[in-house]
Amino acid sequence: MGHRALVAYRRPDQRYDLRYSHWGGEDVSFADRISAETPLADGAIDANLLAGPITRERILGEHLDPCIHEVLYLVEPGADYRVSAYRVCWLEWGDGRDGGRGAIIAVDSTAADRTVRTWFRATKTALADIIEMGALSRRAAQAYLEARVCEDEDGTVYTYDDADGLEPNESTYTPTPDRWLEADENRNADPEDGSDA
Repeated sequence: MGHRALVAYRRPDQRYDLRYSHWGGEDVSFADRISAETPLADGAIDANLLAGPITRERILGEHLDPCIHEVLYLVEPGADYRVSAYRVCWLEWGDGRDGGRGAIIAVDSTAADRTVRTWFRATKTALADIIEMGALSRRAAQAYLEARVCEDEDGTVYTYDDADGLEPNESTYTPTPDRWLEADENRNADPEDGSDA
């Protein structure tokens, strides 16, 4: 089955070239294998370009399926060749409804990643039990889960576009707005037109 990850390499124009790794999501220590000397982690990252050049928003909305991918790596080539790892969290439950809602949470070590995974799994499992008991609606539970991801873990919630074809659970549900970390937005703004490219 694999532990799927997407690896996005930042270009000089602030857009990204996107590649795939079948086993890169197993452990975020995989980021240590990505360097200037081994940009494809000694063959662990597919050399074929998945997409590019694309914006960060398109990575999330069009490529980072929260039901499939476990980790997103953002690579910034340069003197220090920095690699940032983000754990992908699926914000839905396993009945096939609203499958495209996800979140990414920055993790800087294997221990931090383990803590995030454990916290998220425990929170989501407890909410599933509360829904099953009828104490909370699915919509309320998801809103609570999204709030906890953002407030407790400084996560970024997003909608994967393939969810457009799915039947919504409740027509009155309005998900919280998507956002990238503000520091990233400011750092990557295009100086000529003021927009993020």
